[in-house]
Amino acid sequence: MDIRKIKKLIEMLQDSDLSEIEVQEGEESVRIARENSQPLKVKPAPVVETSVNAPSEKAEVSANESGSIIKSPIVGTFYRKPAPDKPPFIEIGGHVNVGDVVCIVEAMKMMNEIKSEFTGKISAIHIEDGEPVEFDQSLIVID
Repeated sequence: MDIRKIKKLIEMLQDSDLSEIEVQEGEESVRIARENSQPLKVKPAPVVETSVNAPSEKAEVSANESGSIIKSPIVGTFYRKPAPDKPPFIEIGGHVNVGDVVCIVEAMKMMNEIKSEFTGKISAIHIEDGEPVEFDQSLIVID
């Protein structure tokens, strides 16, 4: 390897923050390293403040309601009807039994029927037809 190239590599190493350079040309290689006497400069990460004490409006509604709550078992899209031209599975004030289908949550093009685990009267439906739902989100309240 040409000595001029090696000198150029040394200059590049001195002018940079690198601690070592290794270059290979064919079967020849050169490795140039230096001891770093300067401590590393560490930039502190920005502080991000979040408010944990600001509950959402829907969280307040479900916390104040009494009754049995049917929650979404998966993330997906909520549907009240089995098909767009069919009537909804349930209505507020309607009665359901254990095992009755109350809605559908679509996830990854799969239509998942959500069945009631409770018997009683529908007192609230928290989600509008076609809205996205999260895992464990309150969907329906049964008294």
